[in-house]
Amino acid sequence: MQQGLSINAMRVGLRYKLVNYGEVYEFEILQRINDNNFLLKDLYTLEQYEIHDLVRFGRGDDFEIREM
Repeated sequence: MQQGLSINAMRVGLRYKLVNYGEVYEFEILQRINDNNFLLKDLYTLEQYEIHDLVRFGRGDDFEIREM
């Protein structure tokens, strides 16, 4: 069961925390690529990647997105 926000409810310029399969990611959304994909900037490493990279192996039981 998904908790928090859905991916398509996220907005450019805002910061989010995503938990999936025990991994925690904190990022800012830089650009909307399409309805279900965004370009992100990791808040700690400053690396840029797409949200699809974080969910490409599926959504775990702990999947959650929260605005920071």
